[in-house]
Amino acid sequence: MKKELGIFVLLLILCVITSVSNPNFLTAMNLQNLSRLIGAYGILSLGLGLVIITGGIELSVGSMMALLGVLLSMMLTEWGWGPLPAVVACVAIAAGLELINGLLITRVRMLPFIVTLCGLLLYRGVARFITNDETKGFGAETNFEGLRFLAGGNLFGVPMPFILLLVTGAVLWIVLHRSVYGRYLFATGRNAEAARYAGINTRLVITLAYVVCGVLTAVSAIIFAFYTNSISPASHGNFYELYGIAAAVLGGCSLRGGEGSVVGVLIGTALLQVLRNLVNLLGIPSSLDFAVMGAVILVGVLADQVFSARRGRRQVALMRESARADMSPPNPIAAGHTGGTGQAGRHLDGGSAPDGKSL
Repeated sequence: MKKELGIFVLLLILCVITSVSNPNFLTAMNLQNLSRLIGAYGILSLGLGLVIITGGIELSVGSMMALLGVLLSMMLTEWGWGPLPAVVACVAIAAGLELINGLLITRVRMLPFIVTLCGLLLYRGVARFITNDETKGFGAETNFEGLRFLAGGNLFGVPMPFILLLVTGAVLWIVLHRSVYGRYLFATGRNAEAARYAGINTRLVITLAYVVCGVLTAVSAIIFAFYTNSISPASHGNFYELYGIAAAVLGGCSLRGGEGSVVGVLIGTALLQVLRNLVNLLGIPSSLDFAVMGAVILVGVLADQVFSARRGRRQVALMRESARADMSPPNPIAAGHTGGTGQAGRHLDGGSAPDGKSL
Protein backbone atom coordinates (compact mmCIF):
# COMPACT_ATOMS: atom_id res chain seq x y z
CA MET A 1 0.00 0.00 0.00
CA LYS A 2 2.85 2.40 0.77
CA LYS A 3 4.37 1.81 -2.64
CA GLU A 4 1.05 2.22 -4.45
CA LEU A 5 0.25 5.37 -2.48
CA GLY A 6 3.63 6.85 -3.31
CA ILE A 7 3.17 6.17 -7.03
CA PHE A 8 -0.32 7.67 -6.93
CA VAL A 9 0.95 10.84 -5.26
CA LEU A 10 3.66 11.07 -7.92
CA LEU A 11 0.97 10.71 -10.61
CA LEU A 12 -1.06 13.55 -9.09
CA ILE A 13 2.01 15.79 -8.90
CA LEU A 14 2.85 15.05 -12.53
CA CYS A 15 -0.73 15.84 -13.60
CA VAL A 16 -0.61 19.16 -11.77
CA ILE A 17 2.74 20.05 -13.34
CA THR A 18 1.47 19.11 -16.81
CA SER A 19 -1.76 21.09 -16.46
CA VAL A 20 0.13 24.15 -15.23
CA SER A 21 2.70 23.88 -18.02
CA ASN A 22 0.04 23.50 -20.71
CA PRO A 23 -3.68 24.09 -20.06
CA ASN A 24 -4.52 21.90 -23.08
CA PHE A 25 -3.84 18.91 -20.87
CA LEU A 26 -7.25 19.30 -19.23
CA THR A 27 -9.25 19.59 -22.45
CA ALA A 28 -11.86 16.88 -23.05
CA MET A 29 -10.23 15.70 -26.28
CA ASN A 30 -6.79 15.31 -24.71
CA LEU A 31 -8.16 13.48 -21.67
CA GLN A 32 -10.14 11.11 -23.89
CA ASN A 33 -7.10 10.33 -26.04
CA LEU A 34 -5.00 9.88 -22.92
CA SER A 35 -7.58 7.53 -21.38
CA ARG A 36 -7.75 5.52 -24.61
CA LEU A 37 -3.98 5.03 -24.65
CA ILE A 38 -3.93 4.18 -20.94
CA GLY A 39 -6.56 1.52 -21.60
CA ALA A 40 -4.75 -0.04 -24.56
CA TYR A 41 -1.32 -0.04 -22.95
CA GLY A 42 -2.72 -0.95 -19.53
CA ILE A 43 -4.21 -4.25 -20.74
CA LEU A 44 -0.83 -5.16 -22.21
CA SER A 45 1.00 -4.08 -19.05
CA LEU A 46 -1.21 -6.22 -16.80
CA GLY A 47 -0.22 -9.33 -18.75
CA LEU A 48 3.45 -8.41 -18.54
CA GLY A 49 3.06 -7.74 -14.83
CA LEU A 50 1.90 -11.32 -14.24
CA VAL A 51 4.95 -12.65 -16.04
CA ILE A 52 7.30 -10.34 -14.12
CA ILE A 53 5.81 -11.49 -10.80
CA THR A 54 6.90 -15.04 -11.67
CA GLY A 55 10.46 -13.76 -12.05
CA GLY A 56 10.33 -14.00 -15.84
CA ILE A 57 10.28 -11.52 -18.71
CA GLU A 58 8.38 -11.21 -22.00
CA LEU A 59 10.12 -9.40 -24.84
CA SER A 60 8.07 -10.66 -27.79
CA VAL A 61 4.70 -8.98 -27.21
CA GLY A 62 5.43 -6.08 -29.59
CA SER A 63 6.27 -8.41 -32.48
CA MET A 64 3.32 -10.61 -31.55
CA MET A 65 1.03 -7.59 -31.82
CA ALA A 66 2.34 -6.94 -35.34
CA LEU A 67 1.73 -10.56 -36.31
CA LEU A 68 -1.77 -10.59 -34.82
CA GLY A 69 -2.58 -7.24 -36.42
CA VAL A 70 -1.73 -8.33 -39.96
CA LEU A 71 -3.46 -11.68 -39.46
CA LEU A 72 -6.60 -9.95 -38.22
CA SER A 73 -6.58 -7.64 -41.24
CA MET A 74 -6.11 -10.53 -43.66
CA MET A 75 -8.84 -12.59 -41.98
CA LEU A 76 -11.38 -9.78 -42.22
CA THR A 77 -10.54 -8.18 -45.57
CA GLU A 78 -8.96 -10.98 -47.63
CA TRP A 79 -10.15 -14.32 -46.28
CA GLY A 80 -13.75 -13.34 -45.68
CA TRP A 81 -13.90 -14.26 -42.00
CA GLY A 82 -16.46 -12.77 -39.67
CA PRO A 83 -15.38 -10.51 -36.79
CA LEU A 84 -16.07 -13.08 -34.06
CA PRO A 85 -14.12 -16.00 -35.64
CA ALA A 86 -11.24 -13.64 -36.45
CA VAL A 87 -11.05 -12.34 -32.87
CA VAL A 88 -11.26 -15.85 -31.42
CA ALA A 89 -8.52 -17.02 -33.79
CA CYS A 90 -6.22 -14.15 -32.79
CA VAL A 91 -6.74 -14.86 -29.10
CA ALA A 92 -6.13 -18.58 -29.65
CA ILE A 93 -2.95 -17.93 -31.66
CA ALA A 94 -1.56 -15.62 -28.97
CA ALA A 95 -2.42 -18.08 -26.20
CA GLY A 96 -0.84 -20.94 -28.16
CA LEU A 97 2.38 -19.03 -28.80
CA GLU A 98 2.67 -18.10 -25.13
CA LEU A 99 1.90 -21.70 -24.16
CA ILE A 100 4.92 -22.77 -26.21
CA ASN A 101 7.02 -20.11 -24.48
CA GLY A 102 5.86 -21.31 -21.07
CA LEU A 103 6.63 -24.94 -21.87
CA LEU A 104 10.09 -24.07 -23.18
CA ILE A 105 10.80 -22.15 -19.98
CA THR A 106 9.37 -24.68 -17.51
CA ARG A 107 9.99 -28.01 -19.24
CA VAL A 108 13.14 -27.42 -21.28
CA ARG A 109 14.42 -24.95 -18.64
CA MET A 110 15.42 -22.30 -21.13
CA LEU A 111 15.88 -18.75 -19.89
CA PRO A 112 12.80 -16.53 -20.36
CA PHE A 113 15.01 -13.81 -21.84
CA ILE A 114 16.31 -16.13 -24.59
CA VAL A 115 12.92 -17.68 -25.37
CA THR A 116 11.08 -14.39 -25.69
CA LEU A 117 13.95 -12.72 -27.54
CA CYS A 118 13.75 -15.47 -30.15
CA GLY A 119 10.00 -14.93 -30.28
CA LEU A 120 10.54 -11.22 -30.86
CA LEU A 121 12.61 -11.98 -33.96
CA LEU A 122 10.49 -14.90 -35.16
CA TYR A 123 7.07 -13.22 -34.97
CA ARG A 124 8.30 -10.08 -36.68
CA GLY A 125 9.89 -12.12 -39.45
CA VAL A 126 6.74 -14.18 -40.01
CA ALA A 127 4.59 -11.03 -40.12
CA ARG A 128 6.81 -9.49 -42.76
CA PHE A 129 6.95 -12.72 -44.78
CA ILE A 130 3.22 -13.41 -45.01
CA THR A 131 2.52 -9.81 -46.03
CA ASN A 132 5.51 -9.38 -48.36
CA ASP A 133 6.37 -6.35 -46.22
CA GLU A 134 3.15 -4.64 -47.28
CA THR A 135 1.11 -2.51 -44.90
CA LYS A 136 -2.27 -3.95 -44.00
CA GLY A 137 -5.41 -2.21 -42.81
CA PHE A 138 -9.19 -2.36 -42.68
CA GLY A 139 -10.11 0.43 -45.09
CA ALA A 140 -13.45 2.16 -44.76
CA GLU A 141 -15.61 -0.96 -44.66
CA THR A 142 -18.58 -0.84 -42.33
CA ASN A 143 -18.66 -4.54 -41.48
CA PHE A 144 -16.40 -4.08 -38.47
CA GLU A 145 -18.22 -1.32 -36.61
CA GLY A 146 -18.29 -3.39 -33.41
CA LEU A 147 -14.52 -3.75 -33.38
CA ARG A 148 -14.07 -0.11 -34.36
CA PHE A 149 -16.26 0.92 -31.44
CA LEU A 150 -14.20 -1.32 -29.16
CA ALA A 151 -11.03 0.51 -30.15
CA GLY A 152 -12.18 4.07 -30.72
CA GLY A 153 -15.69 4.43 -29.37
CA ASN A 154 -16.93 6.04 -26.17
CA LEU A 155 -19.49 4.84 -23.66
CA PHE A 156 -21.05 7.74 -21.75
CA GLY A 157 -18.04 9.81 -22.72
CA VAL A 158 -15.51 7.24 -21.47
CA PRO A 159 -13.30 5.54 -24.09
CA MET A 160 -14.03 1.84 -24.50
CA PRO A 161 -10.38 0.75 -24.08
CA PHE A 162 -10.35 2.40 -20.67
CA ILE A 163 -13.56 0.60 -19.68
CA LEU A 164 -12.07 -2.70 -20.85
CA LEU A 165 -8.99 -1.94 -18.77
CA LEU A 166 -11.10 -1.41 -15.65
CA VAL A 167 -12.99 -4.67 -16.22
CA THR A 168 -9.79 -6.60 -16.91
CA GLY A 169 -8.10 -5.03 -13.89
CA ALA A 170 -11.01 -5.98 -11.61
CA VAL A 171 -10.91 -9.62 -12.77
CA LEU A 172 -7.13 -9.84 -12.42
CA TRP A 173 -7.26 -8.20 -9.00
CA ILE A 174 -9.51 -10.99 -7.78
CA VAL A 175 -7.33 -13.64 -9.39
CA LEU A 176 -4.06 -12.20 -8.14
CA HIS A 177 -5.00 -11.01 -4.66
CA ARG A 178 -7.99 -13.14 -3.65
CA SER A 179 -7.38 -16.59 -5.11
CA VAL A 180 -5.19 -19.61 -4.48
CA TYR A 181 -3.54 -19.17 -7.86
CA GLY A 182 -2.49 -15.65 -6.90
CA ARG A 183 -0.82 -16.89 -3.72
CA TYR A 184 0.91 -19.62 -5.68
CA LEU A 185 2.06 -17.04 -8.23
CA PHE A 186 3.70 -14.83 -5.59
CA ALA A 187 5.24 -17.84 -3.84
CA THR A 188 6.69 -19.09 -7.13
CA GLY A 189 8.13 -15.69 -7.93
CA ARG A 190 9.77 -15.32 -4.53
CA ASN A 191 11.34 -18.77 -4.42
CA ALA A 192 10.33 -21.31 -7.04
CA GLU A 193 12.32 -24.12 -5.44
CA ALA A 194 10.76 -23.59 -2.01
CA ALA A 195 7.31 -23.35 -3.60
CA ARG A 196 7.89 -26.65 -5.39
CA TYR A 197 8.89 -28.37 -2.15
CA ALA A 198 5.75 -26.92 -0.57
CA GLY A 199 3.65 -28.84 -3.10
CA ILE A 200 2.96 -26.06 -5.62
CA ASN A 201 2.98 -27.03 -9.29
CA THR A 202 5.31 -24.20 -10.26
CA ARG A 203 5.46 -25.29 -13.90
CA LEU A 204 1.71 -24.92 -14.27
CA VAL A 205 1.68 -21.59 -12.42
CA ILE A 206 4.36 -20.08 -14.66
CA THR A 207 2.88 -21.47 -17.88
CA LEU A 208 -0.57 -20.11 -17.03
CA ALA A 209 0.94 -16.67 -16.40
CA TYR A 210 2.40 -16.65 -19.92
CA VAL A 211 -0.88 -17.87 -21.44
CA VAL A 212 -2.84 -15.10 -19.69
CA CYS A 213 -0.25 -12.62 -20.94
CA GLY A 214 -0.85 -13.91 -24.48
CA VAL A 215 -4.62 -13.46 -24.17
CA LEU A 216 -4.24 -9.89 -22.91
CA THR A 217 -1.71 -9.17 -25.66
CA ALA A 218 -4.26 -10.31 -28.25
CA VAL A 219 -6.91 -7.98 -26.80
CA SER A 220 -4.48 -5.08 -26.85
CA ALA A 221 -3.37 -5.99 -30.40
CA ILE A 222 -6.97 -5.85 -31.66
CA ILE A 223 -7.49 -2.45 -30.03
CA PHE A 224 -4.29 -1.01 -31.49
CA ALA A 225 -4.97 -2.47 -34.95
CA PHE A 226 -8.33 -0.71 -35.25
CA TYR A 227 -7.09 2.39 -33.44
CA THR A 228 -4.32 2.95 -35.98
CA ASN A 229 -6.23 1.34 -38.91
CA SER A 230 -2.84 0.63 -40.45
CA ILE A 231 -0.48 -2.21 -39.55
CA SER A 232 3.05 -2.11 -40.91
CA PRO A 233 4.66 -5.51 -40.26
CA ALA A 234 8.08 -3.91 -39.97
CA SER A 235 7.25 -1.28 -37.37
CA HIS A 236 3.85 -1.92 -35.77
CA GLY A 237 4.25 -2.66 -32.07
CA ASN A 238 7.91 -1.70 -31.94
CA PHE A 239 9.09 -1.26 -28.33
CA TYR A 240 5.58 -1.81 -26.94
CA GLU A 241 7.06 -4.42 -24.63
CA LEU A 242 9.26 -1.71 -23.13
CA TYR A 243 6.23 0.46 -22.39
CA GLY A 244 4.55 -2.47 -20.67
CA ILE A 245 7.64 -3.44 -18.69
CA ALA A 246 8.26 0.17 -17.66
CA ALA A 247 4.64 0.52 -16.49
CA ALA A 248 4.85 -2.71 -14.48
CA VAL A 249 8.17 -1.73 -12.89
CA LEU A 250 6.86 1.73 -12.04
CA GLY A 251 3.81 0.05 -10.53
CA GLY A 252 5.89 -1.92 -8.06
CA CYS A 253 6.57 -5.19 -9.90
CA SER A 254 10.04 -6.37 -8.98
CA LEU A 255 12.13 -7.81 -11.80
CA ARG A 256 13.38 -10.36 -9.26
CA GLY A 257 9.84 -11.68 -9.00
CA GLY A 258 7.41 -12.18 -6.14
CA GLU A 259 6.20 -8.57 -5.89
CA GLY A 260 3.57 -6.54 -7.67
CA SER A 261 -0.09 -5.56 -7.69
CA VAL A 262 -2.82 -4.85 -10.21
CA VAL A 263 -3.51 -1.38 -8.81
CA GLY A 264 0.19 -0.55 -8.97
CA VAL A 265 0.42 -1.58 -12.63
CA LEU A 266 -2.62 0.54 -13.49
CA ILE A 267 -1.14 3.57 -11.75
CA GLY A 268 2.23 2.93 -13.41
CA THR A 269 0.59 2.82 -16.84
CA ALA A 270 -1.21 6.08 -16.20
CA LEU A 271 1.98 7.70 -14.92
CA LEU A 272 3.90 6.61 -17.99
CA GLN A 273 1.28 7.86 -20.44
CA VAL A 274 0.93 11.19 -18.63
CA LEU A 275 4.70 11.54 -18.84
CA ARG A 276 4.60 10.87 -22.59
CA ASN A 277 1.75 13.33 -22.95
CA LEU A 278 3.80 15.94 -21.09
CA VAL A 279 6.66 15.40 -23.53
CA ASN A 280 4.31 16.03 -26.47
CA LEU A 281 2.57 19.06 -24.95
CA LEU A 282 5.86 20.74 -24.04
CA GLY A 283 7.17 20.31 -27.58
CA ILE A 284 10.06 18.09 -26.55
CA PRO A 285 11.39 16.19 -29.62
CA SER A 286 9.78 12.77 -30.01
CA SER A 287 13.24 11.31 -30.50
CA LEU A 288 13.73 11.71 -26.75
CA ASP A 289 10.70 9.50 -26.05
CA PHE A 290 12.82 6.38 -25.72
CA ALA A 291 15.34 8.24 -23.60
CA VAL A 292 12.52 9.06 -21.20
CA MET A 293 11.45 5.40 -21.16
CA GLY A 294 15.00 4.29 -20.40
CA ALA A 295 15.33 6.80 -17.58
CA VAL A 296 12.00 5.72 -16.13
CA ILE A 297 12.96 2.03 -16.12
CA LEU A 298 16.36 2.85 -14.61
CA VAL A 299 14.85 4.94 -11.82
CA GLY A 300 12.20 2.30 -11.13
CA VAL A 301 14.71 -0.54 -10.88
CA LEU A 302 17.07 1.59 -8.77
CA ALA A 303 14.26 2.50 -6.38
CA ASP A 304 13.24 -1.15 -6.12
CA GLN A 305 16.83 -2.13 -5.35
CA VAL A 306 17.15 0.51 -2.62
CA PHE A 307 13.81 -0.29 -1.01
CA SER A 308 14.43 -4.04 -1.14
CA ALA A 309 17.81 -3.66 0.56
CA ARG A 310 16.29 -1.42 3.23
CA ARG A 311 13.43 -3.87 3.76
CA GLY A 312 15.91 -6.74 4.07
CA ARG A 313 17.91 -4.92 6.72
CA ARG A 314 14.72 -4.08 8.62
CA GLN A 315 13.61 -7.72 8.56
CA VAL A 316 17.00 -8.88 9.86
CA ALA A 317 16.83 -6.32 12.67
CA LEU A 318 13.31 -7.43 13.62
CA MET A 319 14.40 -11.07 13.66
CA ARG A 320 17.30 -10.25 15.98
CA GLU A 321 15.06 -8.29 18.33
CA SER A 322 12.54 -11.12 18.36
CA ALA A 323 15.30 -13.62 19.15
CA ARG A 324 16.51 -11.51 22.07
CA ALA A 325 12.99 -11.14 23.40
CA ASP A 326 12.41 -14.89 23.25
CA MET A 327 15.51 -15.67 25.33
CA SER A 328 14.34 -16.69 28.84
CA PRO A 329 16.03 -15.03 31.86
CA PRO A 330 18.63 -17.14 33.71
CA ASN A 331 17.30 -19.52 36.37
CA PRO A 332 18.84 -18.61 39.76
CA ILE A 333 18.80 -22.26 40.92
CA ALA A 334 20.54 -23.38 37.77
CA ALA A 335 22.96 -20.49 37.98
CA GLY A 336 23.92 -21.43 41.54
CA HIS A 337 24.39 -25.08 40.69
CA THR A 338 28.07 -26.00 40.85
CA GLY A 339 27.87 -28.74 38.28
CA GLY A 340 28.92 -31.55 40.64
CA THR A 341 31.90 -29.80 42.21
CA GLY A 342 30.09 -28.22 45.18
CA GLN A 343 28.72 -29.68 48.40
CA ALA A 344 26.71 -32.40 46.72
CA GLY A 345 29.75 -33.36 44.69
CA ARG A 346 31.82 -33.83 47.84
CA HIS A 347 29.13 -36.05 49.31
CA LEU A 348 29.31 -38.31 46.32
CA ASP A 349 33.11 -38.30 46.36
CA GLY A 350 33.27 -39.53 49.92
CA GLY A 351 33.90 -36.14 51.50
CA SER A 352 32.60 -34.83 54.82
CA ALA A 353 28.92 -34.73 55.53
CA PRO A 354 27.35 -31.56 56.91
CA ASP A 355 27.71 -32.90 60.48
CA GLY A 356 31.44 -33.45 60.00
CA LYS A 357 31.20 -37.20 59.88
CA SER A 358 32.73 -39.13 57.14
CA LEU A 359 30.40 -40.73 54.61
